[in-house]
Amino acid sequence: MKYIFLVLISLSLYASDILTSYRLNGIADIEKKMDQELYSYEYWSKYLEEKDTTFGYIESYTNILTCNKEKSTLNLYSLNDNSFKLRKEYSAFTGKLKGDKKKEGDLKTPIGIYNIVKRLSKETKLNEFYGPLALVTSYPNTYDTYRGKSGSGIWIHGLPINQERDNFTRGCIAINNPNIECLNNNIDIKKTLLIINDSQIQKNISKDTLALILSQLYKWRYTWLYSDIDAYINFYSKDFIRSDGMSFDKFKNYKTRVFKKVEKKSIVFQNINIVPYPNSQNIYQITFKELYKSDSFEFIGDKTLIITLNENNQIKILTEK
Repeated sequence: MKYIFLVLISLSLYASDILTSYRLNGIADIEKKMDQELYSYEYWSKYLEEKDTTFGYIESYTNILTCNKEKSTLNLYSLNDNSFKLRKEYSAFTGKLKGDKKKEGDLKTPIGIYNIVKRLSKETKLNEFYGPLALVTSYPNTYDTYRGKSGSGIWIHGLPINQERDNFTRGCIAINNPNIECLNNNIDIKKTLLIINDSQIQKNISKDTLALILSQLYKWRYTWLYSDIDAYINFYSKDFIRSDGMSFDKFKNYKTRVFKKVEKKSIVFQNINIVPYPNSQNIYQITFKELYKSDSFEFIGDKTLIITLNENNQIKILTEK
């Protein structure tokens, strides 16, 4: 009871400070203070205490598919009671050759993080070689493109309906037909993330690390929101290349011109997801929905950042889309 009383006093004093600031300086001062609080490590550390971080920080997905190529398995984890639990394990065929896919026709299944972008079936004239249906992945993704990987057509699909096949694929993930139908019936493809690795998928991600990344993500937003070009550019690696091929130097010059405009900006992030990139050291994929509005430009859409966490625990953006 005493603790609750002290908390209420603290909140009351904090509210009083906010009112005083609003009375003297207006709403802009309050907004700036709130934007500063959003990049507080303490805020995110507290926020994550009760969150499930089995695969990272997840806001958008209710299902996670993990493919372990070494064990030839495809596992389905579903959100249940606010945590991801193993729901199904399927035996799977993957690419004929080991390792990460790098180019068209190398007979390797890619290592990475992918969305499922489309469902194919006999109604869409799917070739019977791929079974009753196929789930099309987003390979090559933003990080694949950054690293110069090529190829396309990486699917999760079934087995030939009226013919024999080898016990490997040209790069896809194949499971038997009852299982592909079972999988299809148990997921919403728009809310399903696929993680592929050569071996075990990393799980139980450090909440301290995620709090650090989230706090720095919002500090990056703060520098953007308040047009601090030097601090903003400092979040970018010298090896940065934007998804459209823009180099670091050209990007810096472009952003410098944009930041010189004196205009009010609104930047909101929704549906944030942070997942460690498989088979890599301190590389993370961050995705979110961005709502950006200024006097001269408006954007609402999906954003992807590939970041590295350096030895000083600072994020550096390698590429973005």
